[in-house]
Amino acid sequence: MLTRLANPGFFMRVSGLALAPLAAAAALLFALGLYLAFFASPADYQQGETVRIMYIHVPAAWLALFFYSIMAVSALGTLVWRHPLADVSQRAAAPIGAAFTLVCLVTGSLWGKPMWGTYWVWDARLTSVLVLFLMYCGVLALWRAVDDPGRAARAVAVLTLVGAVNIPIVKYSVEWWSTLHQGPSVFRMGGPTIDPSMLRPLLVMALAFTLFGTALHLAGMRTEILRRRVRSLTLLQAERLERAAA
Repeated sequence: MLTRLANPGFFMRVSGLALAPLAAAAALLFALGLYLAFFASPADYQQGETVRIMYIHVPAAWLALFFYSIMAVSALGTLVWRHPLADVSQRAAAPIGAAFTLVCLVTGSLWGKPMWGTYWVWDARLTSVLVLFLMYCGVLALWRAVDDPGRAARAVAVLTLVGAVNIPIVKYSVEWWSTLHQGPSVFRMGGPTIDPSMLRPLLVMALAFTLFGTALHLAGMRTEILRRRVRSLTLLQAERLERAAA
């Protein structure tokens, strides 16, 4: 199956069939998740109504790490396995991951103001997420800086793998250092500590974000494949015109 997916034509057919159901499922889950988050779940006894920012902030944080992980695997595919779609996957994932990271930073700042009394502190978790956002920006900038697609793909893959060191730092920063940011409350040994009335909408929103991000990733890959096809046809047409003129 993976070998067949390496064929851009087969990928375009499969992704075209999957895109609409993914988008529809994401829309339904968003509707359900937002209803549960804002109308069916209670306010927190300490944080009050501001706790509802969690239903956007936490899934965005998960997706920020998820898409950089996709980029890291794609980078290995480019450098090690020479997978034809690895660079396409990485290029499509970068702006999506950057957007989710920005949402995470903005919502975290809005949540931090009433909780900590300030929009920003140089906390280990916040700082490492900011570094993650800067890595996304660096990857996007490097693609634009290098004209040759092959060289750009290899350079971006190396930079992505270097930045992947930050992923476990983001994940475990709360446990490794003393920070203002709260520790894990969903995926932890001994089970979640969050109340089920809040856990259910959070998981629904997380699934909605994941399906939405997956749909965006597939759409981005399809767009990148079509863009490269147009580029190849344009170069071929230019060569024919040069030969005809000579």
